[in-house]
Amino acid sequence: MLKVFRNTFVLSIAGLVLAAFLGYYDESSLSGALQFLFIALILALLETSISFDNAIVNASVLKEMTPLWQKRFLTWGIFVAVFGMRLIFPVVIVCVAATISPQDAITLAFYHPSKYSEIMQIAHPQVSAFGGAFLALVALRYFFNAEKEVFWIGFIEKYLNKLGLVKSAEIGFCLLGVWIYSRALPDPLNTTVLFASVAGVICFVFVQLLGEILSMPQKDGITNLHRKSLGLFLYLEVLDASFSFDGVIAAFAITYNPLLIALGLGIGALFVRSFTVYMVKHRSLDAYIFLENGAFWAIGLLAVIMFVSIRTDVPEIVSGGIGLIIIAASFFHSLIHNKYSSNPTS
Repeated sequence: MLKVFRNTFVLSIAGLVLAAFLGYYDESSLSGALQFLFIALILALLETSISFDNAIVNASVLKEMTPLWQKRFLTWGIFVAVFGMRLIFPVVIVCVAATISPQDAITLAFYHPSKYSEIMQIAHPQVSAFGGAFLALVALRYFFNAEKEVFWIGFIEKYLNKLGLVKSAEIGFCLLGVWIYSRALPDPLNTTVLFASVAGVICFVFVQLLGEILSMPQKDGITNLHRKSLGLFLYLEVLDASFSFDGVIAAFAITYNPLLIALGLGIGALFVRSFTVYMVKHRSLDAYIFLENGAFWAIGLLAVIMFVSIRTDVPEIVSGGIGLIIIAASFFHSLIHNKYSSNPTS
């Protein structure tokens, strides 16, 4: 474990030192440095708690990739996760929401952070609807799988398993749910949420289609594993982006400083990546058979929470805490299952 997390701890310490330096530079005092250091720690914990189920899903996909693409996901992927989604993505949201140039958005971020945060909050319904629809399909695709053999909450999962016999049932189920939810919203929010949700569904379908194309056998009938791994890499990047939506917007309720947000959430993203590596190396998903089920239940509930947050303020301790409780329950149930499987008479 120390070997897997060594680089993460080194980079995290460097990030915390940089956060303290930013605080000292901004406030010109030791108290300012300590305040920024504390906020960075809170943001790191926030990101880790929200995205822990992401680490489990990453591990389930990563084990199907070649070692080369596994390494690229843990190097290129972390660069995209930290700098792309935690620093550049908020700027893109502000550009689109306020119809301003990237230069103006960056100016707002550093010289008018409260206005920058206000625009981010205005864009919250579209972002949550897009990410919620994508994550809902990630969870539904897992449960609507006719070939699935491991059931944790059997009386529900076995029923959903049968629905998987209907092709693309998860897409129809998701679209129906989104349409019903949008009908309960006032104008013009209902149209905004519906279009953003459909965009999330289209994005999911596109990523899945691209993955299938890259996984198609070549003329000799052999699948190019590197091309297949590329498709899985792209899927994981979009998945990580969907997970980061909630955390990025929530971070602006804690601080307006974009660099501090990128540092704090980036540290959390580093730990999520390290948990992924640890689970792949130690075959945790094979050892604890219900862990993957628990992660996808947590993802499904996170999707629901993202939609609920469009109209109701949902504390981050709720969205992150529920996921951790579900994963912990699936972990301990796996331990009990392993105990009785190895010793049926006990």
